[in-house]
Amino acid sequence: MKIATAAYPLDPLTSWVEYTAKIENWVQSATNEGAQLLVFPEYGAMELAMLAGPKIANDLEASMMAVSDLIPEVDALHAEFAAKYNVHICAASAPVYDPAIGSRPVNRARLFSPDGGCGIQDKQIMTRYERTPMDVAPGGPLRLFNTALGKIGILTCYDSEFPMLGRALQEADIVLVPSCTEALSGYWRVRIGAMSRALENQCVTVMSSIVGPAEWNQVADMNTGMGGIFGPPDVGFPETGILAEGRLNTPGWTYAEVDLSAIAHVRADGRVLNRAHWTEQTGRDKTVTPEQLG
Repeated sequence: MKIATAAYPLDPLTSWVEYTAKIENWVQSATNEGAQLLVFPEYGAMELAMLAGPKIANDLEASMMAVSDLIPEVDALHAEFAAKYNVHICAASAPVYDPAIGSRPVNRARLFSPDGGCGIQDKQIMTRYERTPMDVAPGGPLRLFNTALGKIGILTCYDSEFPMLGRALQEADIVLVPSCTEALSGYWRVRIGAMSRALENQCVTVMSSIVGPAEWNQVADMNTGMGGIFGPPDVGFPETGILAEGRLNTPGWTYAEVDLSAIAHVRADGRVLNRAHWTEQTGRDKTVTPEQLG
């Protein structure tokens, strides 16, 4: 299959029609290149806050609420495009006020299939800024989506930096990592996490990013990143583990061809078998004193 992952700029939108046209242009340009799975970034939906006006868009709580109110329409739009262009789309994540979870918003990504399916994945572990001042709540459990393209999981941004979350998705062929990082160091933390999860689980990880400034919104005012698609540096994959990477802070899609049989092969008969040998760590992590080391 061909995967497209976004380096996506936020625009100060003036109308719903403008947003609709933007998303369709992105989807259409990727499908014109033969992409079957499209991945948008974390908090990419925050550009919708401008539809409520600059004052709302620049207010932290009000902007999150304004975006959350539009998510049913956003999801209907992505479902429409997934069917129209016969693709799977991981929509840009958004703060969603879900009464079933509590009074605070979750950071929710949604995965749409061309046959009308939709799965949600809430971020598990919040960054310091998401804790204070955003007060975003951790959402529902990690999920594994069985799709026509294989088994897909989602680790949103900071989640990718935690090995046990990655291990919970050990059956995934592809792990999506939508991200929103302000500084270059943040981009590299998430990228290193994504590449580590690909190594440990012997799978493919797909990182998307917001790029460029959006000073009119406090959630994502400054953004650094690029798209990247990674695998284990082993049989059937590049020796660097990098299947594809974009250019820093340059908007657009990054593409890579991914073969599920290569994932199955490296898991069964790679030069190393990280995924299968994971449990051998148990009991070997006891503290050793300098004296014991000799």
